[in-house]
Amino acid sequence: MALSRQIPFWEKYTLSIDEAAAYFRIGRDKLYQIVSENKDADFILWNGTRAQIKRKKFENYIDKLNIL
Repeated sequence: MALSRQIPFWEKYTLSIDEAAAYFRIGRDKLYQIVSENKDADFILWNGTRAQIKRKKFENYIDKLNIL
């Protein structure tokens, strides 16, 4: 029998857009805008056409921003 376990956001390496929106308290539309403007950024992992946010690298990215 497989054990199903939910991994908390703060332990995940990548987050979906919805998870990142909840974790960082940034709107989904704003995250989609950031992804579309930074398609080659090191904080994005592409799974086909679906963007995954690398949590720690995105934390570093937003720490360097003045405003969101």
